[in-house]
Amino acid sequence: MDLSHHEPPPSPPHAPDHPWATAGPNGSAQRRRRARHRRHQHTPAAPKLRRADGGWSYRHGIWNYQIELPPGVDGKRRGPLRRGGFATQDAAKDELGQVRDLPALADPREPATRIQIADLIKRTLAETDTLPDVETVRRKVKTGQHLTREITVEQWLAEFLNRKRKIEETTRRSYEGHIRLYLTPYLGRLWLDQLKVSDIALMFEQIEEFNDTIAERRIDPDPQVRASVKYRRPISIATMHRIRATLRHALNMAMRQDRLLDFNPAAVLEMAAYTRPKPLVWTEDRVRAWQEDFRSYREAEKQRRDGRRVDPIDAYTSVPRPSSVMVWTPEHTRLFLEEAQRHRLFALYQLIALRGLRRGEACGLRWKEVDLNSNTLTVNWQLVQLAWDVHEGTPKTDASVRTIALDSDTARVLRAHRQQQLQERLAMGEAWTDTGFVFTQPDGSRLHPQHVSDQFLWLAYLAGLPPIRLHDLRHGAASLMLAAGVEMKVVQETLGHTSSAFTADTYTSVYPQVAMAAAEKTAALLFGEESQVEPGKVISLKG
Repeated sequence: MDLSHHEPPPSPPHAPDHPWATAGPNGSAQRRRRARHRRHQHTPAAPKLRRADGGWSYRHGIWNYQIELPPGVDGKRRGPLRRGGFATQDAAKDELGQVRDLPALADPREPATRIQIADLIKRTLAETDTLPDVETVRRKVKTGQHLTREITVEQWLAEFLNRKRKIEETTRRSYEGHIRLYLTPYLGRLWLDQLKVSDIALMFEQIEEFNDTIAERRIDPDPQVRASVKYRRPISIATMHRIRATLRHALNMAMRQDRLLDFNPAAVLEMAAYTRPKPLVWTEDRVRAWQEDFRSYREAEKQRRDGRRVDPIDAYTSVPRPSSVMVWTPEHTRLFLEEAQRHRLFALYQLIALRGLRRGEACGLRWKEVDLNSNTLTVNWQLVQLAWDVHEGTPKTDASVRTIALDSDTARVLRAHRQQQLQERLAMGEAWTDTGFVFTQPDGSRLHPQHVSDQFLWLAYLAGLPPIRLHDLRHGAASLMLAAGVEMKVVQETLGHTSSAFTADTYTSVYPQVAMAAAEKTAALLFGEESQVEPGKVISLKG
């Protein structure tokens, strides 16, 4: 380092004898005297500026440095970087050394990186009056990250969505919802390369706090307070995991495609483990307890509303259940189908209950995919509900595209449904909409999946049954097949699963009676005695 000291004030920068004008890429540092009084400015004996031996004191005065930075993208020489105001020579030397170290981090064979570092130095000094952190720059250079591209989390998430072109519409809507409702409001303002694990953890803490707010407002005596959260549902831990998965995927893309990050904070965030709710059978004791709670709830709601009518379906679905996933017994399913026989969509509900179609698959079934001569149907399409909009799409996985055998009774029900649809078509005349769907509105237009779920709840309520989800009819189909001794591989293919292991792990459980029967049969193998216990039915789990 070329250090120089001058008693008189420095010459203007353009003067040939000024040390700044001759400073090279290694830089130079000099001191300007800081006299306590103007009359001392040109006096060699200015206080504290001279040491005892007559040399300049490195502790007093104002120190400055200048250094040449690498040329710009156009190859032209930059103006020299000049920094001043340092109280000591050591302070000026330290910062000058840092400026020299930063461009040296680039591989000599990569001049573009040296240019980026120089741009980063200039911009960071202009914005923060400090130099970029050497270790941070070193890490970014090592991982090939762009050094001067600044982007917020919100901007990157928008770019992420724009690039995800070849994805299912359901997946896109899921990403959009997570970004719009959670990621952008909580994290969008942060710089992408400064996003920390603690920032993401704080987002989930705030979501949980709002969950508590929803619960408190729902029981508030003020109707306006209750109305403020009427359509807001608490965010489950499963949804939080999906939100984190969306963010993790977006940050992985920023790392691998654009080199904007060298670390994915969403990947290492620790969250509460998500465990699927335990499916429970609606046993007689559970049904009896739920019915008592249902009566108490309706009475309490009627009093709260000053005797005004209580929506029965709202009460029916609001009463807490032993588990969020409840399963009907085969007897319950039979009672439901008896009630549903009077509904125009009876064939749809029987298909789900016996053959395990998903709601969207049943709604998207077309007549050209049904062969009532061979008693088969093929699942090629589904109707997907996104928010309230309905889209036609392919099934969930390749395994979901499948051909399903129909029992003779279900085939008979489908034939009767086709005759009913033909009568509706004749009645509508030219107003009929020929969509080709098996299950339609009375005018032939396609069904809305939510309408199917709403009608299911009404039918279950009218049948006097405890509530379950429509999807749980699919559980019952798996259970009935397994109880009938159908091989697991056949059950897997009928349901459209990718592996029989998933089918066995997800859907198979037993009534207590079945466990007892198994115990008796095991003992009979050893002692040669026949079990007298009536076999129960296999009951489904979540799927």
